[in-house]
Amino acid sequence: MPSSSDLTDRFEIRSPQTAYEWEQYYQLRYRILRQPWGAPPGSERDELEDFAIHRIVVERATGRIVGCGRIHRRPDGSAQIRFMAVEEGYRSMGIGSLLLGSLEEWAKSQGIDTIILYARTTAVRFYLQHGYELVARAHTLYGAIEHALMQKRVT
Repeated sequence: MPSSSDLTDRFEIRSPQTAYEWEQYYQLRYRILRQPWGAPPGSERDELEDFAIHRIVVERATGRIVGCGRIHRRPDGSAQIRFMAVEEGYRSMGIGSLLLGSLEEWAKSQGIDTIILYARTTAVRFYLQHGYELVARAHTLYGAIEHALMQKRVT
């Protein structure tokens, strides 16, 4: 796996800035997280979009968005990460780790000490490797995608 500096030389992590980037961001979320299960367009969004912090991973050479994620503050003072996705050909390169780190840094900067997320069972190992703890089994999305509730203290 490339080093963090190699990845940051090749990729930029930031919020979407233009209408085109927002469109590409939501298309990536839909294509990876919803479309394979026949979910309708629009299912990749929820009522918290305007209140969340959004991050994209942009390949510097091409301008292509290859990863995305979102975090929002919860009423109990914790934060929740949702909609993490990395393009198929860019997985296992450390992009998800950089993205997760960026979202966690935002939470720390806001004085948030606990982050929760609902991980697909296929992603549980990834989050365990990043210090998240398995809390409980959770919902099954579209009758096929089992999720687990996970959390991490970030302070």
